[in-house]
Amino acid sequence: MSWICERTTNWFQTLALRILKTGRVPRHVAFIMDGNRRYANKQKMRKGEGHSKGFEKMSETLNWCMDLGVEEVTVYAFSIENFKRSKEEVDDIMDLARQKFKRLLEEKDKLMEVGVCIRVYGNMSRLPEDLRQLIAEAMVVTRENNRAVLNLAFPYTSRDEITHAIKDIAKGVKHNDILPEDIDEDLITDCLYTYKSSNPDLLIRTSGETRISDFLMWQISNTCIYFTEVLWPEFSLWDFLSAIFYYQKCYPDLQKIRNNLKPIVHNSKVSTFVDKLHNERDIMIEKMYLSAVQS
Repeated sequence: MSWICERTTNWFQTLALRILKTGRVPRHVAFIMDGNRRYANKQKMRKGEGHSKGFEKMSETLNWCMDLGVEEVTVYAFSIENFKRSKEEVDDIMDLARQKFKRLLEEKDKLMEVGVCIRVYGNMSRLPEDLRQLIAEAMVVTRENNRAVLNLAFPYTSRDEITHAIKDIAKGVKHNDILPEDIDEDLITDCLYTYKSSNPDLLIRTSGETRISDFLMWQISNTCIYFTEVLWPEFSLWDFLSAIFYYQKCYPDLQKIRNNLKPIVHNSKVSTFVDKLHNERDIMIEKMYLSAVQS
């Protein structure tokens, strides 16, 4: 299945989207796509097929988000904790990722036309080299797209993200790029994997689990969180619209909190360090991309 699937909404669903669009639309929606394995068991299929169905649902949901006017979508595609699962299941997920990123690159003209930018957040050093190269190529070829952003947390946990941010800051202190007294919440925020993104306005978790599972823990302190019982592959447009309606009811209280938040402002020394760190990360992706296209 393509990353951008054909429109599947009927006239009534389209009308419902238009009605909700007259209200406050979240700029950034995050998803914990839970329930693929339980769906596979329910349908008596292999776990890998359940994850494949989950990808199809992600593509469909991305379309709904774009139709509604959501600018950024972040999905919890694979937790670092999931490496503890059976080798067969992990291998199936890695193979599925290879297939989908290859498909993305084959259809990059379509993605460029739609205007979707693909970003991948996480500890990519834990992925096979060939998959890292495919991911880097997808990120580079779509990085100028600006209609919508799809962030894939793969492989990711908040604890790993914060640990790496602290290590980068410690390295900056060691090299005298910054001083210990420069370290504050704003600096840590700008050293996270998600430094290019705004914090999510709405987080949706499927499958009936009411926990966050180490996903964007730093970023969701002022996020509206919506839990639903439905398994991810069975997540429907109506489930999505219910979450949006819930967000719209919560919005006045969220807005009061966010109005008190101040924009991040660094001194020149810290700004130079942050720019250097971001540049190093971009260069790392560029090198992986060049390695992919030259091989």
